[in-house]
Amino acid sequence: MGTWGTAIKSNDTSSDIYADFFDLYNEGKEPSEISKKLILENKDLINSSEDNNNFWFVLALALWETKSLDPQTFQLVKATIESEQDLIVWRELGADEAEVKKRKIVLEKFLEKISSEKPKEKARKKNRIKEPIFEKGTCLTFKLENGNYGGAVVLAADKQTSFGYNLIVSTTINQLRKPTIQDFEKSNVLIASFGNWNNKPKVTWYLPDRFKKEYSNLFEVIDKILVEIDYTPNGSEIQASFSGGWHHISDSVNKQLEKDKGETKSFPLTEMTKKRKWWKF
Repeated sequence: MGTWGTAIKSNDTSSDIYADFFDLYNEGKEPSEISKKLILENKDLINSSEDNNNFWFVLALALWETKSLDPQTFQLVKATIESEQDLIVWRELGADEAEVKKRKIVLEKFLEKISSEKPKEKARKKNRIKEPIFEKGTCLTFKLENGNYGGAVVLAADKQTSFGYNLIVSTTINQLRKPTIQDFEKSNVLIASFGNWNNKPKVTWYLPDRFKKEYSNLFEVIDKILVEIDYTPNGSEIQASFSGGWHHISDSVNKQLEKDKGETKSFPLTEMTKKRKWWKF
């Protein structure tokens, strides 16, 4: 499911469903219509023991924010939280008791919030075309918790939709000196095994919305490398999560270094930048 925190929207499933809901909402669709559509189109999530709760929690949140939370969805979420069934799932997925305790507090506050009607529904936003923050091939560096420099590479700049996504892959760069273009060209892709990432490459589509205000000071542009492969947000070229939290780029490296004590699994970045006849993770 790709979890990065205990909040209701801090996992890939919730983030995606929430975004899908408000994309349709901002297009003028009615919340009840959107709810039916998402339920119909996401049976795989609803039938998943890992993602079921996340789907219903975030759907309830979106409906509550639009003053459309129906009794059936509310009661389902209420029963799940009060039975602590979601906490059981977290334990089964390997969460420690500190994380479980935080999740319990989050869920209790969430239930309290949606138990009262929202004073005013969330306003619909006019669709506007957003531009990606970085150009394709941009090499970014950032400071790690250990004081070293880390690195990430922009694999794509989405200019075909209104979202302005950047597809960014975290690398295993972890060095005292600021990385050069040569370091990036020889770097390896970070394989994430912390949380629920299950040994997948840390590749994520990032929204531009909050970058300049909240995250621009975290990164420095080094140079650009050639990325021959074309990636699209709705394409099948790669399995990637979606996020608005750019700090996850460096957080993922920090978490993986802590988990592996400096030894991280990886494969060459060129596997994702150079065109090949056959390649796979």
